[in-house]
Amino acid sequence: MSNLERKLHSREFVVTAELPVIDGGGHAEIMRQLAPMKPYVDAFNATDNPSAHAHCSPLAVAIGMIQAGVEPIMQLTCRDRNRLALESELVGAAMHGVQNVCCLTGDDVTAGDEPEARRVFDLDAPQLIALAHGISRGRYLSGRPVGARPNFVIGAVENHGAPPYEYRVRRAAKKVLAGASFLQLQICYRPELLERFMRAAADTGLSERIAMIPSICILRTVGGMRFVATKVPGIDVPPETVARVERAHDVEAECFDIAYELASHALAQPGVAGLHFISFRKDAGIAKLCARLGIPTRIEREIHGYSASVAV
Repeated sequence: MSNLERKLHSREFVVTAELPVIDGGGHAEIMRQLAPMKPYVDAFNATDNPSAHAHCSPLAVAIGMIQAGVEPIMQLTCRDRNRLALESELVGAAMHGVQNVCCLTGDDVTAGDEPEARRVFDLDAPQLIALAHGISRGRYLSGRPVGARPNFVIGAVENHGAPPYEYRVRRAAKKVLAGASFLQLQICYRPELLERFMRAAADTGLSERIAMIPSICILRTVGGMRFVATKVPGIDVPPETVARVERAHDVEAECFDIAYELASHALAQPGVAGLHFISFRKDAGIAKLCARLGIPTRIEREIHGYSASVAV
C-alpha cells in the first residue's frame, strides 16, 4: 500500500502537487524541482505531456522521484497511446514500484505546439481507469493473466468548472465505478462552481466514495494569468480576475493572494480530502501557501494529524 493510499483510506488530509515538466538535466533537475516542495507534499504528479506539449516521459520521471525519496503519482493520457502501450506503461510502472497512477483522456493535440501529431484516443479516461483496475486484479484487458499483480491506487481528474456542469458529478461517478479512488479537480477560478460540484457530490454520496482534491494554481505574472485565461483548455478565468492582476502594484503578491483565497474557499467545502497544487513560481510558493493556510508539514501531519477545518 502506498503512503497516499494509506492516508486516503484513513481519511487523513493529503497534499499533492504537480512536479514542473522535465526537459533535461537528469536526476539533478528532478531533485532541484522537488526541494522546495518536499516538506509539505505527500505525493507528486509526474505529468504526461500536459497541454499536448512533449516532455520527459511520466514513467521516467516517476522512477526518478522514487530514487529521490518521494512518492510519485504517474499520470497517463489516452491521447498518445493505444491500449497495448497503456498496458505496457502500467506494468512497467509497477515493476519499478510506482503504485499511484492518475488516468486522463488528455488534451487534444490542437492545444499543443505540434498540432499535426496523430491522435490516438483508443480508450477514454473511464476505460483507462477500468484497465488499470483490471491489471491490479491480475488481468490484462484481453483476460490474459499478469505475472505479479500490481497494487495500484488509481486517480482521475474532473473539470467541474466546464460545461455541461450538471453532467460532471455523473461523469465522476462513472470513474468511481471504473475503479478510481481519488479525484484531482481541475483548476477553477470560479468558486461558485466548486461549491455547486461539492454540494452535488455530497448530496449523491459521491464524496463518501472517492477522495475529492481541488487544484490550486500559483501564478506570478500577468502573462501567466493571461496564458491560463486564454491558452489552457477548459479553464474559465473571469475577466475581473485578470483585470485585478493587471492593475496590481505587486503582481506576484496579487497572484499569491488569489491562490490563497481560492484555497481557503476550497478547504471550507464539505467532502474536500486535500489540496493539489500547481505552481509556476520559481521559489517555494507551495510551501509558503501551505504555511499561510495553516497546513502543517507532512511530518507534522503524520505525527499530530490535521483536519482541513483547522485552516479555515
